[in-house]
Amino acid sequence: MDTKHFIAFDLGATSGRTILGTLSDNRLTLEEVTRFPNQMLQLNGHYYWNIFSLYENLKKGLAAVAQKKIPVTSAGIDTWGVDFAFVAPDGSVMGLPFAYRDPQTIGKKEEFFEKVMSAAELYSKTGIQHLDFNSVFQLYTLKQQHNFALEHAENLLFIPDALSYMLTGNKVTEYTIASTSQLLNPVTRNLDEDLLNAVGVKKSLFCKMVEPGETIGMLAKDICEELQTEQIPIIAVAGHDTASAVAAIPASDKNFAYLSSGTWSLMGIETDGPVVNEQTSSFNITNEGGVDGTIRLLKNITGMWIVEQCLKKWHKEGTDYTYPQMVELAKEAEPFVCFINPDDPGFTNPHDMPKAICEYCGRTGQKCPQTHGEFIRVIFESLALRYREVLDVFRGLSANPIEKLHIIGGGSRNGLLNQFTSNAIGLPVLAGPSEASSIGNIMLQAKAAGVVSSLQEMRDVISANVQPERFMPEEQEIWNNAYKNYLLTVKK
Repeated sequence: MDTKHFIAFDLGATSGRTILGTLSDNRLTLEEVTRFPNQMLQLNGHYYWNIFSLYENLKKGLAAVAQKKIPVTSAGIDTWGVDFAFVAPDGSVMGLPFAYRDPQTIGKKEEFFEKVMSAAELYSKTGIQHLDFNSVFQLYTLKQQHNFALEHAENLLFIPDALSYMLTGNKVTEYTIASTSQLLNPVTRNLDEDLLNAVGVKKSLFCKMVEPGETIGMLAKDICEELQTEQIPIIAVAGHDTASAVAAIPASDKNFAYLSSGTWSLMGIETDGPVVNEQTSSFNITNEGGVDGTIRLLKNITGMWIVEQCLKKWHKEGTDYTYPQMVELAKEAEPFVCFINPDDPGFTNPHDMPKAICEYCGRTGQKCPQTHGEFIRVIFESLALRYREVLDVFRGLSANPIEKLHIIGGGSRNGLLNQFTSNAIGLPVLAGPSEASSIGNIMLQAKAAGVVSSLQEMRDVISANVQPERFMPEEQEIWNNAYKNYLLTVKK
């Protein structure tokens, strides 16, 4: 195999990275070239993404790679889901995109079900988990407000597609990112026109649908002149970061569940087609698009967001912890002080996360954690028990026996939470790769370049380069008793 270099732009809800991936003789190496913050902007009571700052940081990443004087095969962008930007008839990006944590959609989901379409009908059309911030409810809200950008836009572009447009001038709708919107029919893999009409938006607002691995266009000449770099293809990778991450699971069979662990935890299984029935509807399971025609049957779980917001609060109070210090505090804290449901609405975006945890404990008749270590341990234990609760649902949905859990993403580096998770679910946990989104992004570019020809070939290359850390279940009786108490608590 000739040596090939790929640029992966991997953007999360808190930070972004430029990753240079090199493939040579089936050996994959990664180099982080740049890292930059991505923070929601709070303006006049709303939360936005600074897409123009992200664009500038993508250019800085391209410039940094250009300084290495190496031939680059292509570049691709993956980001979080559901959010979007508007493009005016003159081609300009219209203002700042709303962030999914903006409060304007709170309560709109229930209003939509009452006035427009029932929850059951919406799920039957899309197979997508009902969440306040899904694109369908964002558009419903903006339509009600007579939002200027929506009323005057020529196109809507999801965030990775918007950034690719800013780099190439070409507009597309990538399938996996569109599948997060709750506007897509999972069987036809196209936008549902009846649903669009019900929301009050035209299908022409959306651009041509493309699959992961298709070329969007070449890096624009004016950008190349500005950065003194060569023109390279921009590839539509799996634009949803979780879709790229799941493609990077180093699995040799189908007998697994996965957990993409980060600010959000996304747990699920990979299926050959959508699963939309009463059971998946009652458990609010989502059918999102994957690579090579697969479906990511999964459930969103609030993940490390709760810990991140506790750390943010403590930082304001003058206390900072390194990651190892945080884990050590949790190890030393008393076990099972109390339990929380990580998906309780009170944890969505409170101004004071530790206070929100104490308020939850008060509502459920529990004592509040007293030390920072107890707060952290309560979050980790409750996440592990929530993972068991959700995995038990997927055991009943999977056509294959679930023999192990692959944990991928940044949270896979949390050895304590990995061990808690193995204890809670009673199965081996295989942790890694932590850079799963970037690796999936790179391998989809490699597929576009003809280096590999299928999802399994991608995984075979990844397996040859990644050695996951294995965690085996411990203290089963203790964790089984804790799970019973957890269920009693969260049902109060």
